[in-house]
Amino acid sequence: MSERAADVTGAQDVSDLDGVVESLAAAPVLLVASDYDGTLSPIVDDPEQARPDRESMVALQALAQMPGTHVAVISGRALRDLARLTGAPTEVHLVGSHGSEFDQDFVQNLSTREVELRDRVKAELEEIAGSGHGFTVETKPASVAFHYRNAENGDAAAAVERVLSGPASVEGVYTKHGKMVVELAVVGTDKGRALETIRHRVGASAALFLGDDKTDEDAFGTLAGPDVGVKVGEGESLAKYRVADTHAVAQLLARLAERRAAWLGGSDAVPIEKHAMLSDLRTAAMLTPDARVTWFCAPRLDGSALFAELLGGPVAGYFSVAPVGDEHGRARQEYKGDTMLVRTSWQGLSVTDYLDCSGGRVSQRAGRSDLIRVIEGSGRVRIEFAPRLDFGRTPTRMEIREQGLVLDDTLDPVVLRAPGVAWTLRQEGKHQTAVAEVELGSEPLVLELRFGTGRLDATKASETSRRRETSRFWSDWAEGLTLPSVEPERVRRSALALKALVHGPSGGIAAAATTSLPEHMGGVRNWDYRYCWPRDAALTAQALVHLGSTGEAMRYLDWVLNIVDDLPSPDRVQPVYTVTGHELGSEAEIAELSGYGGSRPVRIGNAASRQIQLDVFGPIADLVLDLLASGAPISSEHWRLVEAMVAAVEEKWAEPDHGIWEVRLQRRHHVHSKVMCWVVVDRGIKIAEQFLGRERPAWHELREKIKSDVLEHGFDEKLGAFTFAYGVAELDAASLWVGLSGMLPPEDARVVRTVEAVNRELRQGPVVYRYVCDDGLPGREGGFHICTGWLIESLAMTGKVDEARSLFKAFTKLIGPTGLLSEQWCPVTERALGNHPQAYSHLAYIQAARRLSDHAAAGRGS
Repeated sequence: MSERAADVTGAQDVSDLDGVVESLAAAPVLLVASDYDGTLSPIVDDPEQARPDRESMVALQALAQMPGTHVAVISGRALRDLARLTGAPTEVHLVGSHGSEFDQDFVQNLSTREVELRDRVKAELEEIAGSGHGFTVETKPASVAFHYRNAENGDAAAAVERVLSGPASVEGVYTKHGKMVVELAVVGTDKGRALETIRHRVGASAALFLGDDKTDEDAFGTLAGPDVGVKVGEGESLAKYRVADTHAVAQLLARLAERRAAWLGGSDAVPIEKHAMLSDLRTAAMLTPDARVTWFCAPRLDGSALFAELLGGPVAGYFSVAPVGDEHGRARQEYKGDTMLVRTSWQGLSVTDYLDCSGGRVSQRAGRSDLIRVIEGSGRVRIEFAPRLDFGRTPTRMEIREQGLVLDDTLDPVVLRAPGVAWTLRQEGKHQTAVAEVELGSEPLVLELRFGTGRLDATKASETSRRRETSRFWSDWAEGLTLPSVEPERVRRSALALKALVHGPSGGIAAAATTSLPEHMGGVRNWDYRYCWPRDAALTAQALVHLGSTGEAMRYLDWVLNIVDDLPSPDRVQPVYTVTGHELGSEAEIAELSGYGGSRPVRIGNAASRQIQLDVFGPIADLVLDLLASGAPISSEHWRLVEAMVAAVEEKWAEPDHGIWEVRLQRRHHVHSKVMCWVVVDRGIKIAEQFLGRERPAWHELREKIKSDVLEHGFDEKLGAFTFAYGVAELDAASLWVGLSGMLPPEDARVVRTVEAVNRELRQGPVVYRYVCDDGLPGREGGFHICTGWLIESLAMTGKVDEARSLFKAFTKLIGPTGLLSEQWCPVTERALGNHPQAYSHLAYIQAARRLSDHAAAGRGS
C-alpha cells in the first residue's frame, strides 16, 4: 500500500512531480483515472453547475487517443449525469455511482430485490430531507445520495444521524461518506474495485489516479508498484502525492499528455543512422547501439513485423538484452570483420547478434529465419522479450516451456529457445512480455528466436559452428570484391549492406530494410521501401557487378524474366513488386503505430505500384551490357528481354509518366524518364553488336528520335539546365543523367551548365536535394544521398575533380557508426532521414568512390 501523503503545508506542486510524470509517460500500457467533482471540476453549491476544467478534459481526450493509453473518470455521480457534464468521447471510460454503474462496455443490471431496496431507501431519505431546509436527494441507478452542503451545521448533523440510524442500517445497504454527502448504495462496490476492473480489462502496466474525496481512498488503496496516486486538496490520504486544486490537476494532466505524446512519438528515439542491420537474405532486423532489436519482419523482409518499436515505441515490440547495474559502462557496437554479425559490448560482457545463414538456408524458398543472440562475460543481465504479432495489431500470448517460450495462436510457429532461463510473463494490454534476469556463468547464454518452427530442442549443428559458417558466408563473399582505392573499407561495408538487401530465394533486391522512417520529421512523407523496384534493384546489382560480384545481378535478371514471362506485354511491368516478384496489395496505414519521432502515418504497401514509370527499363538494359562486358554468361533469354524492353520503349516513350521520384501528381514528360528510354535503346544497340554481331538500324533511328526530343524540350535556356519535366522550369538532380548516361558528352555546355546549376541550387552543405519545387506534399524532405553521389560523379566527369573529392569527403562523414546510410540527411537538423539502410545511398557511395578512384588512377586533376 502506498505511503500516506504529506500534510497540505508540504504539498508538492506540478513541477515537483516531473519525475513521476516522466515515469508514467513511459509506461507500456498506461491507465489515467480520475474522480470528477473536486478533481476535474471545482466543488460548487449547485451540483448541476459543476463544469469540468476545459484544460483537464482536453488533456484527457488527447491521452485517450494515444496508443497504449486508457482514460477513465470514476465518480459518485450517476452515469447519465457524468456523461452529460463531461461531454467525454467514447474513448474515455465513464463509471458512475462509485463504480456500480459502468459505461456501455461494462453494463451492470440491478436485480428486482436491489431495485426495491433502492426505492425504499429513496423514500426514507426524501422524508428526512423534507423535514428541514438545505437538503437534496439525488437518485442514481444503484444508489441514493443525501446532500447537506446547503444546510445549517446543526440541522445537517441531526439529519445525518437520522440517515445513519435509519435507511443506512438496513441490511443490503452500503454507506459511503463524501464531502457534505452520504450515499446509500444497494450494490457493494467502490472506486477501488472499479479501478481494478478497468485496469484488468485494459491490462495497464501503470495507473495514475487523482481524487479529492474520502470515497477516492478506496482507489488509492489499490495502487502499488509503478502506480501513482495524487490527492487534490487537504486531508489525510493514502495517496503519495498531492496537488492544491483542480487547476493544478489540469496542469498535471496537460504535462502528462505532452510527455506521453513525446515518448510515444520517439522524442528520445535512437538516431536513424545509429541502427545496425542483421540479414539472412530472407529478412532483416534492426539493432540499436545498446543491443535492442526494434525491427524484425518475418517470414520475409516485406512481411509483418514481430518487433516494431522503431515505429511505435516499446508498446510495438522489442527484444532487449542489457546489463543490470551501472558498473558495465556504456555500450560499444561494431560489425565483426567483414560480416553482418554485430557485437555489442560493455565492460565485462558482450552480445553477438546474427541471423543464421548456415546450411544453405539463404536460398531456400521454404527455409526459416533464426535470430541468434549470444551473451558472454560476467555479471547479471536483464532480458525482455516483447514480440507483437502483425505490428501489434494481433494479441500476443506466450507459454513458458522448459526450453524456452512458445508464441500462441500464430499463423507461422514462433519460439524462443532459451534453456535455463527462468521467465516471468508480464501482461501489457492485449499482449504479454517475457522478462528474466540471468547471472552469467562460464558458458555463453544463447537465445534463439526461431520463426517458422515450433521446435525448441537443440539443433544438430552447435551454435559456434553456425556462427562460424554464417561469418564465412559474409566474409568469403566480401573477400572476393575488387575495391576502389578510395575508401575501400567503407565501400566494402556498403557492398555488404547491398548484399544484405538481396532476397536469396527469389533474387529480388529490396530498396531498404524498413518502412515509414520519415523524410520529414513529424510529417507524412513516410513510405514503405521493403519491396523490389526493378530500377533500384538493377542499379544495386550493377554496383556489385562493378566490384566484381555478378551472381546477384544474374539472379536478379532471373527475377525480372519471371515477371516479364507472366505478362501479356513487357510494357505492363509495374514500378515495384514484393521481393518474391508478386504484385503489391493496396497501400494501407497502421493506425496503432505512432511513427518514428511522431511521424505518421506508418504505411505498408506502396501506391507507386500503380504508377506509370517509363525509366524502369533503362538501368536493366545498362546492367545487361555491363554483365556482357564482365564476361558473365548472358544468354538468348537475356537478349530476348532486351528486345522486349526496346519494344516497350518504342511503344511508350512519348507518353507522360510519374517519374523516378514517384511524385503523386498528374503525369508529366519527365526529362530523366526520357533519358532512360534513350538508355534502353542505346544499350540495346550495343548489346546487339557485342552479343550477336548485328546492327539494328531501326533502333538507331529510335535512339536519335528520343535524343532529339530531349534536347529540344528538356533544356531551359533561362534556367540554364535540363529541367524536371518538359515545360517545367525547375531543377531536378536526376537530370544529371543526361551527361552520366552518355546521351551528351561531359564537355557539352548544356551538361556543364546543368551540373553547375544543380551544384549551386540543389546542394546544401554535404547533401543534394532531388528538387525544391512543390510536389503536393507538406514539409521539406532532406537531401538525397543518391543525388549527392550523382553530383560527385558529374563534377568529376566535367573536370571538377577537387570539388568532387571535397563533396565525397563530406558525404563520407554522414555515414553512421556501423557504416550504414539511410536515404537522406537534413543539413538543418543534422540528422539522418528516410528508410535505413537504403540501397540507393550505398550504391551511390560505391559508384562515387569508383569514379574518383578511376580519376586518381588516370592521374587527372581539376
